[in-house]
Amino acid sequence: MSRRLIAVTALVLAASALTACSGSTAPASSSSSSADGADFGLVKDGTLTVATEGTYRPFSFHADGGTGDLTGYDVEIIQAVGDKLGLKVEFQETQWDAIFAGLDAGRFDVIANQVTINDEREKQYLFSTPYTVSPGVIVVKEDDDSISSFADLKGKTTAQSLTSNWNDLATESGAKVEGVEGWAQAVALLRQGRVDATINDKLTFLDYETTDGPTGLKIAAETDEAGKQAFAFTKDKKTLVAAVDKALDELRADGTLAEISKKYFGEDVTE
Repeated sequence: MSRRLIAVTALVLAASALTACSGSTAPASSSSSSADGADFGLVKDGTLTVATEGTYRPFSFHADGGTGDLTGYDVEIIQAVGDKLGLKVEFQETQWDAIFAGLDAGRFDVIANQVTINDEREKQYLFSTPYTVSPGVIVVKEDDDSISSFADLKGKTTAQSLTSNWNDLATESGAKVEGVEGWAQAVALLRQGRVDATINDKLTFLDYETTDGPTGLKIAAETDEAGKQAFAFTKDKKTLVAAVDKALDELRADGTLAEISKKYFGEDVTE
C-alpha cells in the first residue's frame, strides 16, 4: 500500500468516527486515483474545484500576454497538491471581489489566490498551512519622497481592491481609498498620477518590476511583519484541509515548493 493511500485512509477513519457514520470504510485495496476523491469525502467526483483570478501575475495569470494557458505560482502549487492527492484540478476564474461569495455558495472547494490569513477571515474560513510568507509594501512613483512610512499615508489616496487586507491597512493608515479590481488597475492609476500610492504584497511588486520594468515606481515602506498566504476553505472542509496540509508538507520536504518559488521569485518564499 502506498504511503499516500495509507494517509488518506487514516483521514477517512478519523472522519467516520467523528461524524458517527456507518462503520464501513474504504477497502484497503482501493487505488488513489482522482476518482477516489468523492469516496474520501474530499471533493465531488474526484475533482478539486479551485477559484483563482487569472489576472494576478505572477500568482494566477494567462501566459503569452493573456492568450495562453492559465499558470502562475499559486496555480502550480495547487496543481502539485492535486497531484499528491490524486485529484483532478479544475479552475474557475473569478474576480477577487466575488471570490469569497462564490466559496460560500459552494461554487468551488478552495481559493488559491494569495489569500492572507487574518483574524476576521479565520472566524469564517479554514486555512491550509501557509505557502507564501512576504511583507506588505507601499508603492509610489519613484520621484515621490512625501511617503516613507504608513503614517505618511494619512490624507493620501491609495488604489486598493475593497475586499483585500491591503484596503484595511490603507484605511487604518488614514488614506482615502480608490476602489479597483486588482493590481494592474492600481498601478495604472498610480503611474497616471491619479492616486498617490498603492499597498500590496512585496512579491507582486518585485515581479512587476522584473517583468515590466523600469516602471517608474518604487517601494516607499514595508510592514514590520510578513503576511502569510494560504488556501482558503469553508468551515465544513476540515477533512480536505487536513489532506491538503499533508500534501504541502510532502511538497515542502521534497523541494517542490522551493522549486516553484524560485521559478517565479528567485528565492524560496514558502517559509
